[in-house]
Amino acid sequence: MEILEKIGDAASKTYKFTAEKTSKIAKETKIKMQINEYKGDIKDIYIEIGEYVYEKFVKGEKTDLEELNQRCEEIQILSDKIVNCKNEILKLNEKRQCKNCYAEIEISANYCPNCGFKQEKEEEKSEQQEESKEEEEIKKEENE
Repeated sequence: MEILEKIGDAASKTYKFTAEKTSKIAKETKIKMQINEYKGDIKDIYIEIGEYVYEKFVKGEKTDLEELNQRCEEIQILSDKIVNCKNEILKLNEKRQCKNCYAEIEISANYCPNCGFKQEKEEEKSEQQEESKEEEEIKKEENE
């Protein structure tokens, strides 16, 4: 009976491990599909901008910079979403990105193995993010 229990435990552990890996792969694939969708949207906006500018040129009209700025802001929003998706993938794989060379590195790495750049600790990063949020709120209040 002991052998059967050991086999059952091993099978259970293997199943859990496989299920976790499969879940992680599925999440990563879903995120990558979302990234590709965002990239396609950006490409469409580039085409629309080009067509808009060319049509204005052919008609001898001036391009509306406000319209172009709005479309560029849409591209920026999509680009930010892509960055967020890539960060999610890094977290899933328990990695992070070097601030200097942008290589994927282990979360616990103090230095980048690619370029040697000293990495911030997560605690320092969160403190800096809180400070920058406070600064942004102060700027918003001053502008109002």
